[in-house]
Amino acid sequence: MEKIVFEKNNIRDYVKNVIAEKIEKLKKFIEFTLEASRDIKKTPKYDSMREEMQEEIYQMQRQLGALNDLKRNMAKVLNSSTEKVQLGSLVITNKARFYISVSLGEFFFEGDRFYAISSESPMAKKMMGMKSGDEFTLNKIHQKIVEVI
Repeated sequence: MEKIVFEKNNIRDYVKNVIAEKIEKLKKFIEFTLEASRDIKKTPKYDSMREEMQEEIYQMQRQLGALNDLKRNMAKVLNSSTEKVQLGSLVITNKARFYISVSLGEFFFEGDRFYAISSESPMAKKMMGMKSGDEFTLNKIHQKIVEVI
């Protein structure tokens, strides 16, 4: 079986780009919604429509804040190769591939499925300090660490 080589730097850049793209898209949605709220004509439903739009803008601004937090946290993620699982590690198990960075969830990079997880997640906490060959069980799922990059 051919061993797949992963470039952690490329994966890190990809995650940073995904976050940046989400931030830009959300900024455009907020701007569009603000513009639309200004264009609402005085009608009998004027107040309730404006209220709904304000609530929508508020929710998007909260999401934007969370994305900006992810962006700041990505700046703290180490990019050097590691032998033991830590923040910045790319962990390949017999079941999945985890990038210990920020809580972005599932993503596909060059056709392979990865999970960007926070170092505070139960999965990351379980793997912290482990190295290739170590095994663990979480939620009744047994995994073996094949490689730590």
